[in-house]
Amino acid sequence: MRDKQSIVFIEVKYRNNKNFGNAAEMVTYRKSQRIIKTAHLWLLQNNLSPYSADYRFDVVAIHQNGDEVEWIKNAITQD
Repeated sequence: MRDKQSIVFIEVKYRNNKNFGNAAEMVTYRKSQRIIKTAHLWLLQNNLSPYSADYRFDVVAIHQNGDEVEWIKNAITQD
Protein backbone atom coordinates (compact mmCIF):
# COMPACT_ATOMS: atom_id res chain seq x y z
CA MET A 1 0.00 0.00 0.00
CA ARG A 2 1.07 3.62 -0.12
CA ASP A 3 1.10 6.19 2.66
CA LYS A 4 1.79 9.47 0.90
CA GLN A 5 5.17 8.85 -0.78
CA SER A 6 6.07 5.73 1.25
CA ILE A 7 5.52 2.16 0.17
CA VAL A 8 4.11 0.17 3.10
CA PHE A 9 4.49 -3.58 3.39
CA ILE A 10 1.92 -4.95 5.83
CA GLU A 11 1.96 -8.25 7.70
CA VAL A 12 -1.52 -9.14 8.97
CA LYS A 13 -1.78 -11.53 11.92
CA TYR A 14 -4.96 -12.91 13.49
CA ARG A 15 -5.44 -14.64 16.85
CA ASN A 16 -8.81 -15.92 18.00
CA ASN A 17 -7.78 -15.45 21.63
CA LYS A 18 -4.77 -14.29 23.63
CA ASN A 19 -4.18 -17.56 25.51
CA PHE A 20 -0.95 -18.16 23.59
CA GLY A 21 0.11 -14.52 23.09
CA ASN A 22 -1.19 -11.67 21.04
CA ALA A 23 -1.17 -11.57 17.25
CA ALA A 24 1.69 -9.06 16.93
CA GLU A 25 3.98 -11.37 18.92
CA MET A 26 3.60 -13.98 16.18
CA VAL A 27 5.84 -11.91 13.88
CA THR A 28 9.11 -13.51 14.91
CA TYR A 29 12.63 -12.46 13.95
CA ARG A 30 12.76 -15.22 11.33
CA LYS A 31 9.39 -14.15 9.88
CA SER A 32 10.59 -10.53 9.83
CA GLN A 33 13.68 -11.51 7.85
CA ARG A 34 11.54 -13.31 5.27
CA ILE A 35 9.24 -10.29 4.97
CA ILE A 36 12.23 -7.98 4.42
CA LYS A 37 13.75 -10.31 1.82
CA THR A 38 10.44 -10.56 -0.04
CA ALA A 39 9.99 -6.78 0.05
CA HIS A 40 13.48 -6.25 -1.40
CA LEU A 41 12.66 -8.66 -4.21
CA TRP A 42 9.40 -6.81 -4.92
CA LEU A 43 11.22 -3.46 -4.96
CA LEU A 44 13.84 -4.77 -7.40
CA GLN A 45 11.17 -6.26 -9.66
CA ASN A 46 9.52 -2.83 -9.74
CA ASN A 47 12.75 -1.03 -10.61
CA LEU A 48 13.19 0.45 -7.14
CA SER A 49 16.30 0.22 -5.02
CA PRO A 50 15.97 -1.24 -1.51
CA TYR A 51 18.68 1.26 -0.54
CA SER A 52 17.00 4.44 -1.73
CA ALA A 53 13.25 3.74 -1.88
CA ASP A 54 11.03 5.15 0.86
CA TYR A 55 9.32 2.16 2.49
CA ARG A 56 8.41 0.68 5.86
CA PHE A 57 6.99 -2.47 7.43
CA ASP A 58 3.77 -2.37 9.45
CA VAL A 59 1.93 -5.10 11.33
CA VAL A 60 -1.85 -5.25 11.66
CA ALA A 61 -2.78 -7.49 14.58
CA ILE A 62 -6.37 -8.68 14.81
CA HIS A 63 -7.67 -10.23 18.05
CA GLN A 64 -10.89 -11.70 19.40
CA ASN A 65 -12.84 -12.27 16.17
CA GLY A 66 -11.99 -8.82 14.84
CA ASP A 67 -13.15 -6.95 17.96
CA GLU A 68 -9.62 -5.59 18.47
CA VAL A 69 -7.44 -4.28 15.65
CA GLU A 70 -3.98 -2.94 16.37
CA TRP A 71 -1.99 -1.22 13.60
CA ILE A 72 1.71 -0.98 14.44
CA LYS A 73 3.64 1.31 12.10
CA ASN A 74 7.35 0.62 11.56
CA ALA A 75 6.92 -2.66 13.45
CA ILE A 76 9.74 -4.40 11.59
CA THR A 77 13.18 -2.83 11.38
CA GLN A 78 16.09 -3.88 9.26
CA ASP A 79 19.41 -4.86 10.81
